[in-house]
Amino acid sequence: MVEANLENFQVCDRDLDAATLARYQGAEALAIDTETMGLVLGRDRLCLVQICDPSGYVTAIRIALGQREAPNLKTLLESPQSTKIFHYARFDVAQLKYTFGIATAPIFCTKIASKLARTYTSTHGLKALVQELTGIELDKSSQSSDWGNPANLSPQQLAYAANDVRYLVEMRSQLTAMLQREGRWELAERCFATLPLFVDLDIMQFKDIFEHK
Repeated sequence: MVEANLENFQVCDRDLDAATLARYQGAEALAIDTETMGLVLGRDRLCLVQICDPSGYVTAIRIALGQREAPNLKTLLESPQSTKIFHYARFDVAQLKYTFGIATAPIFCTKIASKLARTYTSTHGLKALVQELTGIELDKSSQSSDWGNPANLSPQQLAYAANDVRYLVEMRSQLTAMLQREGRWELAERCFATLPLFVDLDIMQFKDIFEHK
């Protein structure tokens, strides 16, 4: 079991500072993740936003209770200059839009990419994907924990949060190569482009509208 360390890691309160924003604006791709109080959009609030650039530098932004603005984060995530990489982007992008009005783009989702490329398996969770593509076994013991008091997050929680973004940039490259090899890259791009539509439907609480019932 390989645990993430807290090297090349910083914590910001409420938003990115100007220097960190400038650092990340120079990146071609950024890995993004969120931690929340639960999985129900609108009930369970956003507590932490993690960002990692291709050099492995991670920033965790602690979100305050009731906070509704993060202008530097919004500027970064809406910039067309960098691809934002998520694992299960639909959830994180919806949380960011619901909380801050951020229209994240462009997007790469490693879960969608995995389902299109790795059709030899039904296992597409982050832990399994990281282990296959990088050989690293993530420690997920802090996954279900209280993220609601960000000023008192434990080193284990912060290490877990860092783990969730450290490997996404590398996996994007490997998954893109697999998709191109199998002739599914354009299909993946179309899937990524539709994510904002599903996010809007989720925020408005529409479900199964494409199903015949």
